[in-house]
Amino acid sequence: MNSDNDLQIAGDILEVTHLLQPPREHPATVAEFVGLARTIAADRSQWAHLVRYDATTRWYHRLRTGPGYEVWLLSWVPGQGSGRHDHGRSSGVLTVLEGTLTERTERATRALRPGTQRVFAPGYVHEVVNDALEPAVSLHVYHPGLTEMPMLPQSGLRPTAGTLTSPHCEARTSPSPVPGR
Repeated sequence: MNSDNDLQIAGDILEVTHLLQPPREHPATVAEFVGLARTIAADRSQWAHLVRYDATTRWYHRLRTGPGYEVWLLSWVPGQGSGRHDHGRSSGVLTVLEGTLTERTERATRALRPGTQRVFAPGYVHEVVNDALEPAVSLHVYHPGLTEMPMLPQSGLRPTAGTLTSPHCEARTSPSPVPGR
């Protein structure tokens, strides 16, 4: 038999150590950032006890940092939103942990339920809002770490009552000063 499907590996492939990549201490690819978000999401003990709800402004907490990335935990009470924005030069992974969020872009409106992940590149413009009647919690991984979040005019997006449109890098008197995501 001489076909492309006849490849067989004799022995234990894990014994061929020169073929294995050493495990990374920190994520470096989109797939690894998505995996990091999934791992944190699955382990409620890493985040659930930290969540707070604030009716006057979105609550956020920097959960973790690593070389060139940050992980943020955000809560959203009904009616709170991000305003239309991008993430400057940062890419990101948004993962919904609890509740339902709505993401609006120029092209579509999506309901983001627990477990939903959205991966975005620098320059991706969207608005995230809690249109539901229950609070929501989300996890955000940014690479490189988020240094700006320019707020943009509503343009073609449907305005939402209660959406916060404050500047991104607002000063905050809390243990970990955090940009408003």
